[in-house]
Amino acid sequence: MAKVLITGANGFIGSHLVDKFLKEGHKVYGLVRTTSDLSLINHLEVSLKYGDITDYYSVEKALQNIDIVVHNAGLASDWGSLELFRKINLEGTRNVAEAAMKNGISRIVYMSTTAIHGFNHNHPQSEDDRKDPVFNYGLSKLEAENWIMNFGNTNNIEVTSIRPGNVFGPGDHTFMEKYMKALVSGKIAYVNRGLSLTCPTYVENLVHGVLLASIHKNAPGHAFIITDGLQINWRQFTEAIADEMHLPHPKLTIPFRLSLFLAWLSEGIYKLAAARNAPLITKYRMYNAGTNYIFSIQKAKDILGFKPAVGLKEAIEKTVHWFREGHESN
Repeated sequence: MAKVLITGANGFIGSHLVDKFLKEGHKVYGLVRTTSDLSLINHLEVSLKYGDITDYYSVEKALQNIDIVVHNAGLASDWGSLELFRKINLEGTRNVAEAAMKNGISRIVYMSTTAIHGFNHNHPQSEDDRKDPVFNYGLSKLEAENWIMNFGNTNNIEVTSIRPGNVFGPGDHTFMEKYMKALVSGKIAYVNRGLSLTCPTYVENLVHGVLLASIHKNAPGHAFIITDGLQINWRQFTEAIADEMHLPHPKLTIPFRLSLFLAWLSEGIYKLAAARNAPLITKYRMYNAGTNYIFSIQKAKDILGFKPAVGLKEAIEKTVHWFREGHESN
């Protein structure tokens, strides 16, 4: 049994990581801020440590007497300045890694993203394929991944990076809750007729991959793409959700170039207004929906023995059940 600390333990992915490591018999600690919403982990037997990854000294204190760190905390958004993304994703990662080394921690698993590969892929991308992050979020995550992998190579600490695809599942208030609400209201449209390939990554499959990366002897020094390994487009994915919800399939579609123009216009208006929240239509979302965004999980299979345990049908059933529990009584 290892003592595992998970940064960002209170969030969507973080809460599932906590649950997974607890079920595997580990002693789990969660790094959260004093202002964090703990509703997703209140029912779990996780020991909380308070700190902020942008504050080195609070992280150094939190990482005392820990064996493994899963660095999950960060700013994941399609809206924001590069300066802000770097402060949280790059500088925060440096703080976690340096504090881990000072405390003699043996292994760090860093949560990266497939967004560092950019969009519009002609074939499933592997870990060694070109990195082309076209937005601030992906750029900051690539900088952080490059830094921490080099840190591991030049210091006596094991570092592994995980690059998840489009993560979904119960507790996902950022993407799936809004997507299913749009299906219910009928206010939803495909980009490119929904024919662009996508990379659904059910959260239970993702955290299984993270667990393997945390304990496998051959994981250090490697980055691993983790998705559900499907060849599926947005129309197929959306219609599977609609069928489970007993809703009609969306009919509306927007040409990709028009969607980019609308995103450019929306972002321009929001920037002029100095808005903090992202507009409904952003270039990141339109590239994700309107171009092929596909990846290979062969490396994770070969080295970690990773295999998605939950199929798409079951994943959607569980996600829709969670959504109904929270909304049908309202």
